[in-house]
Amino acid sequence: MNAFLLTRILLQFQSKADDLIEELSAIARTPDGSLWVGSDEYLSVERLTPMGEGIYGSHKTFHLTDFIDLFDQDSEIDIEGLDYSDGYLWVIGSHSFKRNKTKGKKTKKDIKRLSEIERDPNRYLIARLPVLKGELVKTCSHSVDEENPLTAAYVEKVDNHNLLMEVLAEDEHLGQFLAMNIPSKDNGFDIEGLAVKDHTLFLGLRGPVLRGWAIILEIELINSSPGILSFKDLGKGLYYRKHFLDLNGLGIRELCLQGEDLIILAGPTMDLEGSMQVFRLKNVLDHSDNTLWEQDSDDLETLFNLPFTIGSDHAEGLTLYPCLGYDNALMVVYDSPNENRRPQDHSIFADVFRLP
Repeated sequence: MNAFLLTRILLQFQSKADDLIEELSAIARTPDGSLWVGSDEYLSVERLTPMGEGIYGSHKTFHLTDFIDLFDQDSEIDIEGLDYSDGYLWVIGSHSFKRNKTKGKKTKKDIKRLSEIERDPNRYLIARLPVLKGELVKTCSHSVDEENPLTAAYVEKVDNHNLLMEVLAEDEHLGQFLAMNIPSKDNGFDIEGLAVKDHTLFLGLRGPVLRGWAIILEIELINSSPGILSFKDLGKGLYYRKHFLDLNGLGIRELCLQGEDLIILAGPTMDLEGSMQVFRLKNVLDHSDNTLWEQDSDDLETLFNLPFTIGSDHAEGLTLYPCLGYDNALMVVYDSPNENRRPQDHSIFADVFRLP
């Protein structure tokens, strides 16, 4: 089924850097109506507020170093997921290795560059940031639980990565991909989806895709010390669950929760051009073990196909958005946007689709 476009929303930024709106990779909506977006190469998140008539503006940048300790001030976070839950904006980096790009100038140098694999330490970020009256803060009182204030925190660092990488190092499906330093664009480990309920996180992997099966990791985080998060034991000494899904061989590009259900944006893994689809996985909060979902299951359904343009409009971010009488339509933002999405300097259109 093809997507039904309800409307387009104009996002107006004040940054003069074109790479901000050309590389949007995540979006979340908070209860005050603000939109928060992340971009691949930035160490910040951006807030836009409603201006009326389908326009968001009053752009404000929040530098993550003002709230949490990053590994350094140089390497990119590669923000791939944002979500809001219970007073917190959550941010996740890709946790991926990268292979250097060719530059198209000297063949020998380009061939050499294709042998070079790099790691940006800041990509190993999972963090929560309190939101108070549309602003990010380090700490504030909880609107319901006054004895436990909201505090900025991140998953514990270990060497040049974080505790998630330590927990997954011996995994029978993912451990070899991590040990071999396989880059994201080579079907390596690459987180591109995030959905949060309280402190339960669903992490959608663009890669690896294993013989056509996409993977979602489920973890639950707890406070281990001031500003530091660790993993809750989910039973039998296990700190994560794995959910395998038949998404027509596609990897996961983004996630968002709709009640008890998980909305999944799926697209090609590696550095491929191809169609993108939206799925629903029902009742995701009910499981206490690893799961595997085929498409003939009543709990995994295809919702619609997104419009496909070679070379542009790579759907990257999802958030639920009330629109034209629908409480939960689906807003989508794009990496490598087509020129027709840019009606003026520093502005870009996001799409809003009807959710079946």
